[in-house]
Amino acid sequence: MLKRYGLHLLAASITLALTGCAQSPITSASETEKDADTTQVIRGTDNPFAKEAVYFVVTDRFVDGDPSNNHEDQGGEHPTWELRLDGPDGQFANVGYMGGDLQGVLNNGDYISDLGFTAVWLTPVLDNPNQAFTGDEPISYGGQFKDGGKTGYHGYWATNFYKADEHLISDNLSYADYTTAMRDQYGLKSVFDIVANHGSPSYTMPEDQPGYGELYDKEGKLVADHKNLHPTDLDTDKPLQAFFHPYPDLAKLSNLNEHNPDVQDYLIDAYLYWIEQGADAFRIDTIRHVSHDFWRTMSDRIREQHPDFFMFGESFVYDANFIAQHTLPKNGGVSVLDFPMQKVMNQVFGDQSEADSASQEKAEPEKNGYEKLEEVLHLTHGPYANPYELTTFYDNHDMPRMQASDEGFINAHNWLFTARGIPVVYQGSEIGFMRGTAEHAGNRNYLGQEAIDSASEHEIYKSLKTIANVRKQTPALQRGLQLNLRFTEDTAAFYRVVQDDDAQQIALVLLNKGDESIDMSVSKWLQAGDWVEQLSEERRSVAQNGPLKTTVLPDSVQVWVLDAPVTHSELIDAAGQQMQRQ
Repeated sequence: MLKRYGLHLLAASITLALTGCAQSPITSASETEKDADTTQVIRGTDNPFAKEAVYFVVTDRFVDGDPSNNHEDQGGEHPTWELRLDGPDGQFANVGYMGGDLQGVLNNGDYISDLGFTAVWLTPVLDNPNQAFTGDEPISYGGQFKDGGKTGYHGYWATNFYKADEHLISDNLSYADYTTAMRDQYGLKSVFDIVANHGSPSYTMPEDQPGYGELYDKEGKLVADHKNLHPTDLDTDKPLQAFFHPYPDLAKLSNLNEHNPDVQDYLIDAYLYWIEQGADAFRIDTIRHVSHDFWRTMSDRIREQHPDFFMFGESFVYDANFIAQHTLPKNGGVSVLDFPMQKVMNQVFGDQSEADSASQEKAEPEKNGYEKLEEVLHLTHGPYANPYELTTFYDNHDMPRMQASDEGFINAHNWLFTARGIPVVYQGSEIGFMRGTAEHAGNRNYLGQEAIDSASEHEIYKSLKTIANVRKQTPALQRGLQLNLRFTEDTAAFYRVVQDDDAQQIALVLLNKGDESIDMSVSKWLQAGDWVEQLSEERRSVAQNGPLKTTVLPDSVQVWVLDAPVTHSELIDAAGQQMQRQ
């Protein structure tokens, strides 16, 4: 049987071109090496948050660090604790609270930091209703777009945008305490998840339930009440109903009217409050369901007080031109989760067996290799304000977890932590947790302390820890300009280059996701000097234009780093021209 990587068995080495196309120099130079006095700034971005790597936590499903805040008896006839959804063959999910809290995250701050992450994004910590929702259609195992019988364990059904949920905080651990401890003890920043388009589910209940469709202010005063009315039946002339649009949007969730000045003040003042409590960045839920005008107003107010504050939004669309509109300064200059890359990462690194079997009649099955990832980088002439500030990921809590082998996860992480963008990894992916499962089929199942304590034995964990810590220590991988050399089905080679007041560094990244070792030889734009491979610590003294020859093992990465000013004239010219076209 012909192996998937058969082409590389016929030709087990790849040589990258010695020279590129002729390019016009940015600054004149007659020598191969430029004078140090002519150095220019080279980088993908100067945004401080670009250096971060983000570990994403659904707080209630991470670790129960404080059983005293579980509130297992809450909800009365509509209980909220451990609402199990059973599926076939012993599979299950849960739509009730399961005990995870801020204390559980803090208890594992060392685990997250040691793994190579520098920031933790939590699902919203906001107060949610204290009963299971009785409206809408009942949710069942594997179901979608139904809220009946669910709770707000995830935090997205806020009843008070100024108050933390009692299931998440502890008597001796407020959100402010948590952010301070994470920063001081583990060097971890806190990403706060915000919502602007909706509150809780607000209508179709047999009888109106407390909390649902209601909003309270910082002092606990009721400021909005949907009254269990269909949105088209709302009377927006009444102050308590004026917070809402008189038409539906997502499921049975209240549809907040972001054009109402009172709503704007309520939301934006709440966001500023959580920054005061220690939030270092915002992830914005459902950003495309709210007008650009609101986000511009919001970002202007936030950055007036916090100029470098980083925000990235969820626009669940695979069209780069569409989601890129949020990144434009006129629309608020908010970065976004890179959904186009997410889709391709699953094609490249995920298990394609089902897709392959469905296309068995095709004479030539579609290749899903690194060349497809090159297409979604958008390094030049792209739609984004800055592609290096996108947050990159392969799955999250709102979609099926990536279905991949251990090797697939390893290769995905090798790409995620070396290519442009800010990597985000969902809790449990370091051990392939519940791989392939959707939201109500196990995607959000409880991870737990036992799984974390044993994670270090897993091959995915070991590999992720290695490459994530390489990025953590390598400025070029954090914000360096990416200059591509060659992308094939199983291999990729590119430079990441940074040269500014803070760092002068060139990184050469070599990736191999094939099942055979590959001999690679690089000479294009290769600068003379002492290069160090970051995973093995192997050292090479390389002459101008090399070549640098090496063997890259299956399912692995090499990161060769030269800590020196950029002096190779063709590299400088290529970088300058690419930055002009970014």
